[in-house]
Amino acid sequence: MSLENAARAVRENAYVPYSKFKVGAAMLAPSGKIYAGCNVENVAYPEGTCAEAGAIAAMVAAGETEIIEAYVIADCEHPLPPCGGCRQKLAEFGRSHAKVTLATTDGATLETTVGELLPGAFGTGHMDRV
Repeated sequence: MSLENAARAVRENAYVPYSKFKVGAAMLAPSGKIYAGCNVENVAYPEGTCAEAGAIAAMVAAGETEIIEAYVIADCEHPLPPCGGCRQKLAEFGRSHAKVTLATTDGATLETTVGELLPGAFGTGHMDRV
């Protein structure tokens, strides 16, 4: 299964009773395995989970910690950029040059990288102590 197909398929499982806005995400790990996640809402809105976060959690739960490529899809007019928190999550597990494809269900895509999504990312180098 391709990243696109995995993201499209998992998007259908999104739990979005409030916004009705389904998002799917798929991450490719170095092993060649694909991990997918969808957004999950909660009536207490801040307690929901983004699709990217769900896919990353599935990847980490399987014992992998590197994103080679990511694909995010939503039913909107233009390709959907990840929220700020998900950009930071992508930067935690993906190198700056890791490819990220943002897509719509109608077939529009925008190819970018983790570094382009979050320039000046907070990283491990900021945690160095003297």
